[in-house]
Amino acid sequence: MLRAVGPITPLPCQQRLAVPHPGIPETSLPPCPANSCRFLGADKSRAHKAKLCPWAARSGNVSPGSERGSIKGAAATPSVPEGHSAISMWKLLVTFLLATEAHGCGEPVYSPVRTGRVVNGEDAIPYSWPWQVSLQYQAGDYFYHTCGGTLIHPNWVMTAGHCIFPQYRYKVVLGDYNLAKVENSEQQILINPGDIFVNPGWNPNCISCGEDIALIKLSRPAVLNDKVQLACLPPRGEVLPNHHPCYISGWGTLYTGGPMPDILQQALLPVVDYAHCSQPDWWGSAVKQSMVCAGGDIKAGCNGDSGGPLNCPAADGRWYVHGVASFVSSWGCNTLQKPSVFTRVSAFIPWIEQIISSYSR
Repeated sequence: MLRAVGPITPLPCQQRLAVPHPGIPETSLPPCPANSCRFLGADKSRAHKAKLCPWAARSGNVSPGSERGSIKGAAATPSVPEGHSAISMWKLLVTFLLATEAHGCGEPVYSPVRTGRVVNGEDAIPYSWPWQVSLQYQAGDYFYHTCGGTLIHPNWVMTAGHCIFPQYRYKVVLGDYNLAKVENSEQQILINPGDIFVNPGWNPNCISCGEDIALIKLSRPAVLNDKVQLACLPPRGEVLPNHHPCYISGWGTLYTGGPMPDILQQALLPVVDYAHCSQPDWWGSAVKQSMVCAGGDIKAGCNGDSGGPLNCPAADGRWYVHGVASFVSSWGCNTLQKPSVFTRVSAFIPWIEQIISSYSR
């Protein structure tokens, strides 16, 4: 039941032309995809009556039960022939080891600045989150930023399930920092519709049911360099302790209902453990153990994008992506005791391994 905590919404996001084009006024931009809902909070006099975002199943763009009919592998977990499971998992392990051994993971060339500033976040150091992805959809002749994502393998990107709808063509942009400029560091890779895999447990009509995660197979490998690198994923089942300092990154709104930045943002969001986050006066039963809560003390910023990474430092000196940005309270992303909620990556390591193993051939 959500009545104790109020309605929830995917992380705030707004459409934006990836690189502004002369002669295209702001008012001529097409509407966001159904997944890219703007924050719909009520006016100040009715702040306690926040509204839900218009999900695709409610908007008529996609009918319930058919939202991913054309997306390969999303309707069910890929089957692995009996007797080949161990071989497939071994091949996957070798693939990951080769990728991380050759290029490393979670060790940016340009180190992010760890600060205590959490109100409204701050500009990230250029290319200090080199696994950060801009997921963009096509409308007419142009592509528009809609979600964040994480490069987890030269051929694979991780994002949120609610970011994906089959009626749109997507591309990912790696190595971007300022969305308003061409920086000559970007790698733009178009996505084949059949190479998007949404977790079969994701239900767009039940945000709080969880399993909000998707994988995207790139049509060509990313070129790893000082500005494009792989993220480390946490060990299977790992759960971070309360107050562990993590950073959200992305091109999300600077504050609730505010403008979108051109420059990649970061914000400190300490982890709120499940014992606290699931209390009735926090998120209650809306939060599941397959999720990670972070922030929620009024100070927390909302500078991420849906689908973007929750970056957390580890004792080995590397950064691990422990979360995929999923939802916030529609009362505002800085609402007391309503931290941002992420899909917990460590809960989906087996699914990630199985998808990559089955579809990397």
